[in-house]
Amino acid sequence: MGTDTSTDDSLLVDFAEETPRRRRRGWIIAVVVLVLLLAGYAGAAWYLGDRVPRGATVAGVDIGGLTAQEATERLEEALAATSTDPVPVSLADNETTLDPAAAGLELDAAATVDRLAGLSFDPRSVVAHLFGTESHEPVVRVDEDALRAEVERVAETLAVAPVDGAIALTDGEAQVTEPVAGTSVDVDAAVDVVADTWLTGERPLVLPSEEVTPAITADAVQTAMDEIARPLTRSPVAVDIEGRLVELTPAHLTSVSTLEPTDDGALELRLDGEALVDLVLELDPEVRTEARDARIVLEDGRPTIVPGATGMDVDEEVLVETVAAAALSGSDRTAEARLVEVAPEFTVADAEALRVTEVVSEFSTPFHNDAQRTRNLVVGAEKISNTLIKPGETFSLIDALGPITAERGFVSSGVVVDGLETSGMGGGLSQVSTTVFNAAFFAGMQLDQFQTHSHHYPRYPEGREATLFTPSVDLRWTNTTPYGALVQSWVSGGRLHVRLWGTEHFDVTSDTSERFNFTQPSTVYNSAPGCVPHNSPEPGFSVTVTRTVSLDGAEVDRNSWTTRYIPWDRVVCGSAPSGD
Repeated sequence: MGTDTSTDDSLLVDFAEETPRRRRRGWIIAVVVLVLLLAGYAGAAWYLGDRVPRGATVAGVDIGGLTAQEATERLEEALAATSTDPVPVSLADNETTLDPAAAGLELDAAATVDRLAGLSFDPRSVVAHLFGTESHEPVVRVDEDALRAEVERVAETLAVAPVDGAIALTDGEAQVTEPVAGTSVDVDAAVDVVADTWLTGERPLVLPSEEVTPAITADAVQTAMDEIARPLTRSPVAVDIEGRLVELTPAHLTSVSTLEPTDDGALELRLDGEALVDLVLELDPEVRTEARDARIVLEDGRPTIVPGATGMDVDEEVLVETVAAAALSGSDRTAEARLVEVAPEFTVADAEALRVTEVVSEFSTPFHNDAQRTRNLVVGAEKISNTLIKPGETFSLIDALGPITAERGFVSSGVVVDGLETSGMGGGLSQVSTTVFNAAFFAGMQLDQFQTHSHHYPRYPEGREATLFTPSVDLRWTNTTPYGALVQSWVSGGRLHVRLWGTEHFDVTSDTSERFNFTQPSTVYNSAPGCVPHNSPEPGFSVTVTRTVSLDGAEVDRNSWTTRYIPWDRVVCGSAPSGD
């Protein structure tokens, strides 16, 4: 009996045809789903693109969920002070501030937000928007040159200088200062640190540092101690100066010695040559013979040149060299020094070149019979005689007289203080001042300082006189000639004389005006002890003096001054009578 298979074959054909159709439908469904997913993803990315992810913070400022514009505004507002205020920075224990503006540092809020917001199909960005994110670094603009310059400025302030090793020599002993390393800012690293953390770092920003080695190290100090300081302070040094022995103790040696740093980081011995010579001469003054300058003095009423003399002094260079060698020696501690000849600073040739050979000007003033006052004039004349004023030098009467004291021969005599007559040490020396003033006046000298009397004295030329009151009122004039000016002064025939010797140089003319601006005297009652009555009142007045100085017919100087003399009041000793 045969089998019928036609039905089964038909089923197989139908199944084979159905399978491709199912597969096509699956692919179509998958594509549709993918398109929908992509469309949803794109829609989510587009929807979230203008917002900052939830939970996002920048420099501690929460901007999560805000639109780009809102986030930008919030950052600019919240970080306004932080981004402009001085930034505290520190190095070790030192602290200062860095100026962001000067450093060229600026927050770019918009660029910072752009990194977080904006349309993006990056899954990480979409996930961040959907599920939130955390803190982010701000975007800053940096002017590299300005930042480096500002870091270098604060680095100079913050740097801790190293302490160099040193050895101090005093009182025969050596005292050591141990070296200490310093600290400086590592500028290259600090530039990066500031640029990265000036907005977000902890305050103060700790800048990277590097150690600074002292120039004089501990090894250099130890070497100097072993080779210099200990030998120097071990025992005395004998100085042999052509057979004269002077002993220098360790205390003496350290008083003129220092240990100075060298360029190669060592310490070397240096002796103060001038101080060493002075020390030797202090211990034995007879080692030196002073040179004596030539002088121009008055002999038999005329200038005479007295020759000077050479002296002998310690050779400073040799003394320093030999003492240093002996002081560092372990055994031979004797220094061989020597003497050298010293010439006078002012020689006969120098004196001859000043041409002090003739009388340039002369003036005299009369004085009344007062033994005390006359004594002061005589002593004053002796003190100023033989004073030589070289070209360009200034004569000071106070200096020439020296201290006006009884020990120098001066006595008390009449003076005028605050318009009233009294007694004082050196009374009458204003006459010396006036007489010297007129001698300098007619020699054409430069008149630097003078003050006329408050009252007029008939023995002095009107307006052409000078008072003296130590220490503030002096007579000073400068020798403006190319020759020397030698002062000669003496008292004779009831007059004080002053003569200037030199070589005539200037031509001088003088003019004195008529008296004007008269003022009348009054009566003054004085009950003070030591009152001196005055019974010859005289009016006051003013007068103008003009001096013209010429050289070879050409005017080189013209001076005018006006003197106002106050009246000589009638002085009655005692109290004023009471009114009726």
